[in-house]
Amino acid sequence: MDYNIRKMKKRDITQVQHVARTSWHSTYEGIIPLEIQDRFLDAAYSRANMKKRLKKSILFVSEVDGKVVGFANYSPVSADGSVELGAIYLYPEFQGYGIGSAFLREGIENLGASEIHLNVERNNHIGTNFYRAKGFEMVSEFNDKFDGHILKTVRMVLKVSEEMNV
Repeated sequence: MDYNIRKMKKRDITQVQHVARTSWHSTYEGIIPLEIQDRFLDAAYSRANMKKRLKKSILFVSEVDGKVVGFANYSPVSADGSVELGAIYLYPEFQGYGIGSAFLREGIENLGASEIHLNVERNNHIGTNFYRAKGFEMVSEFNDKFDGHILKTVRMVLKVSEEMNV
């Protein structure tokens, strides 16, 4: 499958919002109640918050035939050389084609971080399996209160090295 990874632009907001909603509904069905998902998505991916993200973080999108099919959200690199990966979301039908790996490569190659940190819900098996396969290691596990719902959160880290093959 041919896809293109590039930095997100303001004109991509509506498509990114749709990817986030579709991906969340697919991934968290049976894990997080739908009404809690929707409240979170409405707030976190509002147009105003997306504009703030564009200014304060690094966002990449993946396009197939000119349509955004996924995105990744990284924090700026901190003074200690670490970066937070806040999201890699793809439409379910575009998973398994190397796009998630390309988002990781893009972050590694362009951000210059020594470590990538992330949180993933333990029951998000697609996410946890993907990150483990890419070399992320679990550093902690904790309960996270999420709009009255308890998430089983796994904290993971990837130590970036020169010879990485993501």
